[in-house]
Amino acid sequence: MKKIFLPILAVAALWSCQSENAENTSEAMTEVSADSTKAENGAWITLFDGKTTEGWHTYGRDSVGKAWVIDDGALHLDASNKKDWQTSDGGDLVTEEEYGDFDLQLEWKVAKNGNSGIIFYVQEDTSQYHYTWNTGLEMQVLDNEGHPDAKIEKHRAGDLYDLIASSPETVKPAGEWNQVEIISKDGHLELYQNGQKVVETTLWDDNWRQMVSKSKFADMPNWGTFKSGKIALQDHGDNVWYRNIRIKRL
Repeated sequence: MKKIFLPILAVAALWSCQSENAENTSEAMTEVSADSTKAENGAWITLFDGKTTEGWHTYGRDSVGKAWVIDDGALHLDASNKKDWQTSDGGDLVTEEEYGDFDLQLEWKVAKNGNSGIIFYVQEDTSQYHYTWNTGLEMQVLDNEGHPDAKIEKHRAGDLYDLIASSPETVKPAGEWNQVEIISKDGHLELYQNGQKVVETTLWDDNWRQMVSKSKFADMPNWGTFKSGKIALQDHGDNVWYRNIRIKRL
């Protein structure tokens, strides 16, 4: 029996090792860095490696403003030098790449009384559009307890800014990390905050156009019509942190 049993054990161990290696290799191949422009649909793309600002630049510039720093594995907007409603040498960060149908996941936290936003479908044409929000849709980032915008319906954390109020409200207090996910596919948009769906809508149909016409974006040319664009992290003049940022093309 030993002559039969030992070879079987050896083969089983070898098969187990090979299977584990294949699984690890498969998992490693499913996530690629932000500088890969040929990532297949379904592969997670790391947009922020926790160490550098590679894959990002300040809107309308070639580089990242100095107010954006790496802080303990997070992208931190150091708003100590506030200028008007933004930060001196800050500005909104945008991705190098554009995305159409996508699944975006990240974590954010904001300082007390802070305001920021995750903006998508941004068109980086500064000759026509001065700011990312002149073209992009925004998932609001906010300290609901301290910022005055929280008193305005559809301006609270998790809202599709100025369009749809989030429900339920799942945001954590200032200084704590929030997990969010934005899924846009074939005109269907879903926003998740801390594991719960908080907004769901259809883009670009008659109801959408009517909703936009009643918003603060009504007079902005072509706002809410773009079906691909860049992802932006907003500089609203307040300290904010982002980490674990990744995206999947759908």
